[in-house]
Amino acid sequence: MDNVEKPSKTKLQKMAPVGKVVDRGGNRLIPELFKLGPITVFPWGLSLSIAILLGTFIGIKLAGAIGIDADRVLDLAIVLVVGGVVGARLFYVFIYEPAYYFREPLQILALWNGGMVYYGALIGGFITGTLYVVRKRLPFWKFSDVVAPPLALGYGIVRIGCFLNGCCYGTPTQSFLGVIFRYSGGTACPDPVPRYPTQIFSSLLGFLLFGLLMYLSKKKRFDGQVFLTFLILYSIGRIIVEYFRENLIVFGNITVSQLVSVLIIIPAVVFYLVRGREAKN
Repeated sequence: MDNVEKPSKTKLQKMAPVGKVVDRGGNRLIPELFKLGPITVFPWGLSLSIAILLGTFIGIKLAGAIGIDADRVLDLAIVLVVGGVVGARLFYVFIYEPAYYFREPLQILALWNGGMVYYGALIGGFITGTLYVVRKRLPFWKFSDVVAPPLALGYGIVRIGCFLNGCCYGTPTQSFLGVIFRYSGGTACPDPVPRYPTQIFSSLLGFLLFGLLMYLSKKKRFDGQVFLTFLILYSIGRIIVEYFRENLIVFGNITVSQLVSVLIIIPAVVFYLVRGREAKN
């Protein structure tokens, strides 16, 4: 997700004043896909819509294969989307630009100006999804396995929107992989130099994970294996992609997403080992 990058301190901007908003692809630079009368369709919004629709469809199919009612999946999808949007926004607000939003609290509601983070969406969706499953007394691990493949597919699709949108880009490179992100009027963002297309790296990660998780769904040894595999492999992949991406630095050369990835990997591995041992016994 991370559909707008305006961090105060990135790999290339460690000297930027704390709290300063650095515009790296705001709405003024987003290319339009097309117009439907008064409605303008942007690539990131369209990709998100496609991801939600396809993810819900696949979730229903996976749930039906193990006897879970489609209505439950539809309800859960709504809960996950709401929790994901709220979590994505709050993560950006409190981690990336807390000083700015403290001064301008009403801007927290201005989602159309961008500023959403995938890990925030994952955490927010996990919280609301867990609350829903617990309240309805549904099998948590079975439902988590149903959700995992759509999450991976949706991530891959949305990152294509990020690429077209021009956000979530990489650091400058002179390799053959370099892409210059140009927009309307020939405007480059943030400067006319080739950068790693980390959005495409992330998209490929999502699609590869989707294929693996769909296969694992048919071969899993215990409930929760698919979901925990997603958390572990996605986090490892994210750590690698972050080495090529311009993002908020927390200390040294470690980005905020790499730190969150480690914090997710540790409990996910523990739960995987515990669940696997229980299945053996």
